[in-house]
Amino acid sequence: MFAKTLISIALAVSCVATAQAKDWEIYGKINVSAQQSDEGEGSFGELKSNASRFGIQGDYALEDGLTLIYQLEWEVDPADEADEKNIKSRNQFIGLKGAFGTVTAGRHDTALKLSQGKLDLFNDYEADLKSLWKGENRMSDSIAYSSPSFQGFKLLLTHVMEDDADAKSAQSYAVVYGDESLKESDWYASIAMDSDMKGYDASRATVQFKVADFKLGAMVQQQEAVATGEKSDGYMASLAYPLNNWEFKTQYQTLEDDNGISAGADYKLGKNTKLFGWYSSFDFDSKVDSDYLAVGIEHKF
Repeated sequence: MFAKTLISIALAVSCVATAQAKDWEIYGKINVSAQQSDEGEGSFGELKSNASRFGIQGDYALEDGLTLIYQLEWEVDPADEADEKNIKSRNQFIGLKGAFGTVTAGRHDTALKLSQGKLDLFNDYEADLKSLWKGENRMSDSIAYSSPSFQGFKLLLTHVMEDDADAKSAQSYAVVYGDESLKESDWYASIAMDSDMKGYDASRATVQFKVADFKLGAMVQQQEAVATGEKSDGYMASLAYPLNNWEFKTQYQTLEDDNGISAGADYKLGKNTKLFGWYSSFDFDSKVDSDYLAVGIEHKF
């Protein structure tokens, strides 16, 4: 019932949009794959939605050079769940933008998570960074700040409020340089740190650059469980190469004795539509190894 209500609201809002000046938009993507999974107890097939989503975002000009910005985004699962579990909250916030930068309040990706840019070539799939590393957090009760660009550098800050008398606040910081899409510059780099975010301190350094048509990236991370003091180190490397309508890519990630390797390819059918296929294999020290093979389609709107 909740899902039907949200869809009805989105359709109504879409109709109104055609009759007014558009300072906001409805957007989203549908990403579905047929996947063969082997997690140690035999191989099985499944249809998976890979973070399919829709949302509303916009801005509204105010006085004194200020702009109101907002975003309401939900994850949906067209491949599996058919009840209230089908709708999951993603980034949802309201904020102000001006010469000072941008400040938002609500639910938001942390500065450390944002600092990865587009280095993770298998984001939202089984080999997403979060499969091995801590720090891929989207936090409620967040106040976030993004500074203006100074000679290509930007500062990102996140403060997560306690929300309980017995809880502690958490912070996330990042300094980033360049264009994460590698369109306006050939380099992207960042340094980021979490403080007591979901029970972990973490630090991360990222670099991605273009050489000829190749996109190469590397990242290192150290994470520490606040309660136990246990530290873990890892690194990741990625490589992508476009060829006509194809993009071939591979990625390797470690955390101590755990590691995962992935290879895949995307084929563009149009500006907003692609076919894809990938294979990921994980070798774990403390649990059963796993392997995944998938082919699918993605459309953005």
